[in-house]
Amino acid sequence: MALDSEHLLRDLAPQVLGALVHRFRDFAAAEDATQEALLAASLQWPRDGVPESPRGWLIQVAARRMTDYIRSEMARRQRETVAAQEMETVAGVEQHEDDSLMLLFMCCHPALTSSSAIALTLRAVGGLTTAEIASAFLVPESTMAQRISRAKQSIKASGEGFAPPSDGERSERLGAVLHVLYLIFNEGYSTSAGPHLQRLELSQEAIRLTRSVHALLPAHAEVAGLLSLMLLTDARRAARTGAHGELIPLDKQDRSLWNGAQIQEGIALLTATLPKGAIGPYQLQAAIAAVHDEAARAEDTDWPQILALYSLLARMSSDHPMVKLNYAIAAAMVHGPRKGLELLDALDSDGRLRGHHRLDAVRAHLLEMAGDRAGAIVHYRLAAGRTTSLPERDYLTTQAARLSSSWTMVTV
Repeated sequence: MALDSEHLLRDLAPQVLGALVHRFRDFAAAEDATQEALLAASLQWPRDGVPESPRGWLIQVAARRMTDYIRSEMARRQRETVAAQEMETVAGVEQHEDDSLMLLFMCCHPALTSSSAIALTLRAVGGLTTAEIASAFLVPESTMAQRISRAKQSIKASGEGFAPPSDGERSERLGAVLHVLYLIFNEGYSTSAGPHLQRLELSQEAIRLTRSVHALLPAHAEVAGLLSLMLLTDARRAARTGAHGELIPLDKQDRSLWNGAQIQEGIALLTATLPKGAIGPYQLQAAIAAVHDEAARAEDTDWPQILALYSLLARMSSDHPMVKLNYAIAAAMVHGPRKGLELLDALDSDGRLRGHHRLDAVRAHLLEMAGDRAGAIVHYRLAAGRTTSLPERDYLTTQAARLSSSWTMVTV
C-alpha cells in the first residue's frame, strides 16, 4: 500500500499543482500548498487507506492551505472569497482540460528564456529533481538551482503572474513545451541517477501529455513526430532490462519483447506527417527510431539510412553535442570504428561533453570494435566512474571486466 500510495502521489502532484496555479495564479504559494497536501497524504493514507477520490482529497487539503495563506494576505481579501469558494467545490467538478497540460503551457511563460521555462516546467510538471534537470541540460546542479529560482522571480517581477495562456500564447510556447516533454520522456526512459534504469511513471506521463497536445493540435507535424518518437522508443522498454534489472544494449535485446502495437502506431503517425511539408528534428529522430524498430535482427539494421538521417539532423541541430555523438556512432557502423573515433576526437573540446560518461562509453565501444582492448578497458572504467546510474555503471564495469578477463587469457 505504501509503495502504491507513493506512485499515486507522484502522478497526482502535477495535477494538483496545476489546479491550484490555474485558480490562484500564485505559483510559489501553490507549490507550498501542494507539498503540504502530499505530506499529509503520505502520513494519513497508509494508516486510513487511499480515499475514493485521491485527486479531490489532495486538492481540497491544498485548497485549505491556500485559503489560509490568502487570509493572511490583507491586500488580497477581495480574491479570497472567490478563490476559496471555487476551490471548495473543485473536487466534484468535471475538468474539461487536463490541469497538468495547462500547467505545462503556463510554466512556459513569456517572461522566461526558453531554457528557464523548460527547467521550471520539468520541476513543476515532470517532478524531476534539480539534479536530474541539471543532468538533462549538461550543467552543474548549482547552476540549475539558480536558474529555477530566477525563473520564479522573473515571473513574479513581470506582474503578469501565472495565467492560462490564450490560443496565440499557446502557439508561441509550443516549442518549449515539446522540448520539456522530450526531456521528461528521456529521463523516464534512461534515468540519469539511481538504482533503476527506467522510471516508468515519467515516460508514461510524457507520452500521456504529448497525446493531449496532439489531440489539441492534430495537424502539427512536429507534435506528431514527437509522439511517434516516444512510442517507437518506448516500444523497446520491456527488452532493455534483464531479470535483475541489468541493462541490455539494443543489439543484444530480444526483439520479440518489443511492443508491436506501439511500433505500428508510431510508424503510422510518422508516415502521415512526413509528406506534409518541412521536416523537423523530432520527425527525424522518429524516423531513426523507426529504422531500428523495423529491423528483425540487429544485423539487419539499415545503418546507411540511419547515418543519412543523422546527417540531416546534425545540420538542423548543428550545436547539439549528443546529436554529434550519435552521428559518430552511425558513421562507425557504416565506415568502420576508426572513422567514428576521429569524429569523437573533435568532440573532446566541447565543454558540455568533457567528463560526460557517454563520450567515454561510446569511445570504449568503438575502441573495442577497432581491436584496442586496452584502450577500451580504460574508457569503460572511466565511463563507469562518471555515470550516476547504477545499472549503467554495472554494465560498463562488466564490459571492462569481460575484456580484462579475455585479454589476460590470450596474453598468458
